[in-house]
Amino acid sequence: MDYQAVLEEVAAYARPLVRHGRVADYIPALERVSTDRFGIAVADIHGAVYGVGDWEVPFSVQSISKTFSLALVMSQSHGGPGADDDIWRRVGREPSGTPFNSLVQLEAENGIPRNPFINAGALVVTDRLQTLTGDASTSMLHFLREESGNPDLAFDQAVADSEAAHGDRNAALAHFMASFGNLENPVPSVIEHYFWQCSIEMSCRDLAVAGGFLARHGLRADGSRLLEAREAKRINAVMLTCGTYDAAGEFAYRVGLPAKSGVGGGIIAVIPGRCTLCVWSPGLDARGNSVAGAAALDHFTTLTGWSVF
Repeated sequence: MDYQAVLEEVAAYARPLVRHGRVADYIPALERVSTDRFGIAVADIHGAVYGVGDWEVPFSVQSISKTFSLALVMSQSHGGPGADDDIWRRVGREPSGTPFNSLVQLEAENGIPRNPFINAGALVVTDRLQTLTGDASTSMLHFLREESGNPDLAFDQAVADSEAAHGDRNAALAHFMASFGNLENPVPSVIEHYFWQCSIEMSCRDLAVAGGFLARHGLRADGSRLLEAREAKRINAVMLTCGTYDAAGEFAYRVGLPAKSGVGGGIIAVIPGRCTLCVWSPGLDARGNSVAGAAALDHFTTLTGWSVF
């Protein structure tokens, strides 16, 4: 596969859509990001990386971080009695069908979030990671530095502060779940670590490389095992059905890959056994997914014939 040639063709296809959509203006620090940006990278399972456009420009990962927090929780838990069920007693695995910050389902379902990739579910996962590690956000940052091979990855203070200043809905979700006994740590601590995780800045290159363990069936870049193969399979499955907010069905129909999007404009996608991709374009559709990014991944799978179907 000539990845570079494919990425060039994908970029040419997607660039006319780059200015479509709107940035996530409800987070003021993200409102200032130009919609002119576009980058795409692919990292194969052997460590080779290819990219086009703004593929080495850092951006706010936002909800893409939810994939890594879930993987870390599962990696910390596996091997013990009933470990596979630890987190799944507290969060579901079904598509939400409602916006990612909705309170409606929580009340109807007794404080159990529908899946780990909506905000409520991610707060539960962050809470569990905090219990397991004592420092959820820093443990994630260290993992991402190691797995991406980029020791300079960092939190963006301005983004974290911006989210904290406009995080009333997330606070409401956390307090509501705490009232049902579904948080182990104090709400302010959980929210703080959640905002720090979302504020991490990474490039398409960094994310494609860091997500490689999902294409390698749980093996890290150094060959050590982060997850059992069945655990990696399950994370990929939940990414496919729940990773692009309440547009997961449409995304699966168009692209056919496990993926996780973020309102910073990034999307990470996995082709098990082959490679991991990341695309970034800040203009979002009404569901919070990158317009040009989704089109680029659609064209990539069309050109290569690679999907999970």
